[in-house]
Amino acid sequence: MGLFDRLRGDDDERVVFLGIDGVPYDLVQDHPEVFETLTDIAETGSAGRLESIVPPESSACWPSLTTGVNPGETGVYGFQDREVDSYETYVPMGKHVKATRLWDRVTDAGRDATVLNVPVTFPPSTRIQRQVSGFLSPGLDAAASDDAVEGVLRDRDYRIDVNAKLGHDDDKSDFVENAHATLDARYDVFTHYLAEDDWGLFFGVFMSTDRVNHFLFGDYANDGEYAEEFLEFYRTLDGYIGEIRDSLDDDTTLIVASDHGFTELEWEANCNQFLADEGWLSYEADDPDSLENIDDETRAYSLIPGRFYLNLEGREPEGVVPESEYEAVRDELRSDLESLTGPDGRQVCKRIVDGEDAFDGAHDEIAPDLVVIPADGFDLKSGFGGKEAVFTEGPRNGMHKFENSLLYTTDPAIDVAGSNLFDVTPTILDLLDVDADAQFDGESLLAE
Repeated sequence: MGLFDRLRGDDDERVVFLGIDGVPYDLVQDHPEVFETLTDIAETGSAGRLESIVPPESSACWPSLTTGVNPGETGVYGFQDREVDSYETYVPMGKHVKATRLWDRVTDAGRDATVLNVPVTFPPSTRIQRQVSGFLSPGLDAAASDDAVEGVLRDRDYRIDVNAKLGHDDDKSDFVENAHATLDARYDVFTHYLAEDDWGLFFGVFMSTDRVNHFLFGDYANDGEYAEEFLEFYRTLDGYIGEIRDSLDDDTTLIVASDHGFTELEWEANCNQFLADEGWLSYEADDPDSLENIDDETRAYSLIPGRFYLNLEGREPEGVVPESEYEAVRDELRSDLESLTGPDGRQVCKRIVDGEDAFDGAHDEIAPDLVVIPADGFDLKSGFGGKEAVFTEGPRNGMHKFENSLLYTTDPAIDVAGSNLFDVTPTILDLLDVDADAQFDGESLLAE
């Protein structure tokens, strides 16, 4: 609550949303001694699993969580998307999100919103009270919504993201130190604006959790070298959540949620290499490095994470698959994907989703034809060229998981059972008594 609210005695309902990117529900459940705050919230409020979206990748998840609609409406499908009517690709930023964000709806209703470090929000909005854009922002000056905010960030040694390159080293001591420094500065700035701003909605995301999971989750899962450092990082995070919870008044609901789960990673599956080996994909260049290098015999290609596209006539610029053969060719591709097995003999594809079953909206022109949800242990990569084998190993030992994201809230009237990412925005609007007059793919979890 801001100072102005304390002086005027305003008792309007407020919401603090804290995102903890990629934190799995089972991790919290298995370690109540580490997650004392979240365990207490579950006992006095409400908690449970939150189903992610297809595909379970942060660049697609956060736009959907903060709009309440699927990628067919947001226009963002993953870390790399294809231009309409082109083979050129781009990295989606906030400007590419076509659906209306939660905080814009709150602002339109006459309430104030402070939004900090949400992935896929660059450039920051200047129409809401205050914003610091998150993941992929090029620097503090560009991430801050005004000069005063930039000054606060610099004074507190704020950093947009953990230095993931440090996680590639065998000795991960510097990475762990950097992750803690990033977490500490994030908490410092969050608590500053929680106290400073007159907000109805405070929305902040801790993304360092995703980075720690990518590089240390395998150590945790196998009681490896950095297992204790992994849990100690989460002990610190939980303590910070507890401090924030204890600072809130009775008119403020705290919601803590992740956008996807996590699991151990054993193998990277290079999907375009698989397609090339199976005769689906070929290149016009000897040293291909992008989608633009595919040739006119290509029938299918892949973009991360696990998205598969037919090279369809009338949709792709040089499409070769006739629309009349679409279903037959897609079934053939699905069958080949189902036959893909890893070095340990396990099937790579846990589930294959038809594009039309996951994506629907005004911006579905670049929706994939199939999306693969991989079995635990596999990460679906989609580089063009440069790989001689379908299965390789990389520096990361943890990877996203469709199942097992979470939602914890201090409000016992919120029913988390059976919930998914699309429910978060309508639930927060309901708590704030904001009538959005919009169609969402989810619904409020607040009991009537």
